[in-house]
Amino acid sequence: MTKADIVEKLYEKVGFSKKDVSHVVEEIFECIKTTLETGDKVKISGFGNFSVRQKRARRGRNPQTGGEITIEKRRVMTFKPSQLLKKAINTPQSKAVPTPQPKA
Repeated sequence: MTKADIVEKLYEKVGFSKKDVSHVVEEIFECIKTTLETGDKVKISGFGNFSVRQKRARRGRNPQTGGEITIEKRRVMTFKPSQLLKKAINTPQSKAVPTPQPKA
């Protein structure tokens, strides 16, 4: 699903203009981004938590040459889904794609 798909779905549900819906979606993403940039957590009830962690510098290997390299310390974003989201994902639905059966 893309940002355009999200805008389209919201447009169909709420009836605002696509321009207004697009602006709201952009503002929501910008708000989440700026909150994470400051190091704060974003908690969306029923969906999950976004947070930023600091990873320390470490030694690694260049997969092409096999030589040692230093991987710099960095900040990474993590997402932990809520129990409701986990349950929804693991609940079979009527629209579920059937699993392919092996051919005999």
